[in-house]
Order: sequence, then structure tokens, then C-alpha cells
Amino acid sequence: MHIHFIAIGGSAMHNLALALHEKGDHVTGSDDEIFEPSKSRLQQKGLLPKEFGWFPDNIIPQIDAVILGMHAKADNPELLKAKDLGLKIYSYPEYLYEHSKGKTRVVIGGSHGKTTITAMVLHVMHYHDKEVDFMVGAQLEGFDTMVHLTEENDFILLEGDEYLSSALDSRPKFHLYQPNIALLSGIAWDHINVFPTFETYVEQFEVFLESMTNGSTLVYNEEDDIVSQLAINAKKPTRKHAYSTPEHTIEDGQTYLETPEGPLPVEVFGKHNLQNIGGAKWICQHMGVDEDDFYEAIGSFKGASKRLEQIAVSSKVIVYKDYAHSPSKVMATTKAIKAQYPSKISLACLELHTYSSLNSEFLTEYRETLNAADEAVVFYSPKALEIKQLEVITELQIFEAFGKKDLKVYTNPEAFQEYLKSKTYVDHVLLLMSSGNYGGLDFDEIENWIQ
Repeated sequence: MHIHFIAIGGSAMHNLALALHEKGDHVTGSDDEIFEPSKSRLQQKGLLPKEFGWFPDNIIPQIDAVILGMHAKADNPELLKAKDLGLKIYSYPEYLYEHSKGKTRVVIGGSHGKTTITAMVLHVMHYHDKEVDFMVGAQLEGFDTMVHLTEENDFILLEGDEYLSSALDSRPKFHLYQPNIALLSGIAWDHINVFPTFETYVEQFEVFLESMTNGSTLVYNEEDDIVSQLAINAKKPTRKHAYSTPEHTIEDGQTYLETPEGPLPVEVFGKHNLQNIGGAKWICQHMGVDEDDFYEAIGSFKGASKRLEQIAVSSKVIVYKDYAHSPSKVMATTKAIKAQYPSKISLACLELHTYSSLNSEFLTEYRETLNAADEAVVFYSPKALEIKQLEVITELQIFEAFGKKDLKVYTNPEAFQEYLKSKTYVDHVLLLMSSGNYGGLDFDEIENWIQ
């Protein structure tokens, strides 16, 4: 098939393009700008557009399908030409569903943990040489791409994102997958630019559960009250399996999972990650992996990229990077670090970077989220507020919102980096939480600062 991508450079889009190229399809694409690592990865496979921009001449009648990325607008010249020619136009999730109609669709949903749970399941499958199609939202160790599609595999494992599908389709992505097996990890208000109230946000998960196929199976986190209520009320899934935080111990910075064969050391830690293991175990069992084989594999799971990832270590300090930005995840990750290293001084740094986190009304959701840390810093860029056309936030608003007396606040990236560089670390653990890069922080340089 000839498949053309409008906005091929996105993180998800370029991975799908690479997957379809690998499958043997003829892939073309366009974009107005493409950043690393997408640019190099597309170039390596001969898929990088010769010229950046939108060119209607790219759209020819011989194209079998057009895939439209979120970055493309409704008035995109290539999109308008594709419509004029009557070509099949898919959003990213629509195409994944089209590909997987004849497969058993396993969808991992929830406000947090979905990338990690999907990665855990893939790790276990890969460990036991069980081939599955997949789409996951982070680069994983041992996998070349974030998307893998075949004709022959029976299962497809999909990370179920609740954000919108495309410029033409305002449905959340996970409403389109119609899972045979689904997991719901937890619900905490996010994406307030799209879902302005908590009630409308929760409603998306109700719709997700009712989009499941008849006779389907739901795995859900019973420690989340909202998820439990939705699961109990859900009509579509026939079988429902609850999971919770498994029994475990922590000794000298090492977490051990209690299993039928005795304590099992695991690479990941924190209550939320252990909950994720509990959910992943159920999913793997539904995909044909028994409990013993699951435990054998999960002990070597190191985590998904940017999800509580250890990036540097010295005799003075251990440094972790985490994608956490929503209030519930910030609190869970901060607590996890302190529980794992109770005798160390924990320094938690949070960048307010997303639309939600930079919204003055939403800020109050962060109250006490950093309280588990011995020291805490919040960084935000006034330039980001300008770009997102949001109201100005003052440092006083940050202090009042977080409710931590000794909180430090930085708005200048150079000043923040100088603080990290010049700090005297003695028996510290440093946690950097952000979906951005603190205004240009080179994470690879941190190892040089902490020696």
C-alpha cells in the first residue's frame, strides 16, 4: 500500500511511519518542521521529506491511505487536496484500529501508568519470545520503534491515550480501539484545555469502558475509588479482575516483591510502579503468560524511558528523571523516592510545563504534592505562558498553591541550572520531574556536575 503521512515528524507519527515501512508499505510524508530524534530516524530509512512544508502535489490519486497527525490543521493544503480526491483519511488511532480489526486488541488506559504498564507487558512478552503487535508512548530498551505492526500476530497491545485524535476528529484516541481486553490504572484530572471540568474528564473513561467489545475482559486498579466505581458500573466487559499494590519490602534501597517462590528483587520502585506490576501481571495472564513466567521476566524490567529513570550516580548523589507532571503523579513519584531512600536527603525539582500545570486555576491541585521531599524546587518559564497564551503566574501564587514553606521557585533557566551545579550534594537523591527540559537543561551534563 502507498500510505502518506501529513505531519510525519511527530513522536507517534514517525514511529508509525517507520513501522509501516518495516512492514513493507510504501511510505511518504510531509511536515513543516521536524526535530530530533525523529529527523535522523526518518532520514536513516529514506523517509525524511526532501523539503519542509505542505505541498498539494504530494497528494496523488494512487495513495491508498492518508494518516493525519495532530500537528496538522483542518485547513492544511495537503489535507484539502486529499479530501478533493476522495482519498481515505485516517487519524493515528483510526489507522491502528483498521490494522487490528482481526486481532485481539489489548488497551492500557488511565491518567497515569499506562506507558509503564504497556512497557512491562511488552518486556515480559519479549523475554519469553512471544511476538505481539504494539504501540507504546516511549522508547523502550530492546525495541527499535514505539510501534510494531504485522499481518500475522494474534495480539496487538495499545497504550490508550485519552487526548484527541486529530484536527478532524475530536474523539479521545482510546475511544476508537474497541478493546477485547482493557486495563484502567487510575483517573486524575488532566488535559484541562480539552476537558475543562473533572466530570467531563471522567466521562471519557466511562465511554472507553462502553466501547469495549461484547464479552470483553476488564482489569482495573481497585485502589482508585473512581476507577473501581466505573468498573463496577460498566456493562460491556463480561469479566472483571481487580488488582492492587502487591506485597513487598524495601531493604537498603532495594525493593523486593513477595512471590510464591519468595522475595524477588525488582529494578523499579514506588507504590505506583508496584501497582503497575499488579496490573501487568493480570494482562500477561490474559495473553497466555502464567504467573511464574511473569515473575521470572519482570525482575529484569528497568522501566520506560523518562519514567523514574536513573540518569546519573556518584558517591554524593543519585539522580532520577521522571515524566511526572500531573499532581497525582508528582506526589506519587516524590513519595516513592523518599520511601526508597529514607536515609538520604531528597531534592525534588518540578517543571510546570503543560497547559494544565501552567493554568492559574489548576495550580491548587498541586497542594502538598512535594511535601514528601526534604527540599523542593519549582521551575516555570514565563515564555511558556506567553506561547500558550495563559495568564501570568507569580512566584507568590506558586508558593501558596504548593503549600510547602521552604519551596524554592525559579523562572530563569540559567539560574536554575546554576543552583543545581553549585549545590553541595551530601548523601542526596535528586529527582527531576518534567515533560520538558527546564528551558534547555542538558541532562547528559548532570553527571559532570555531581562528581
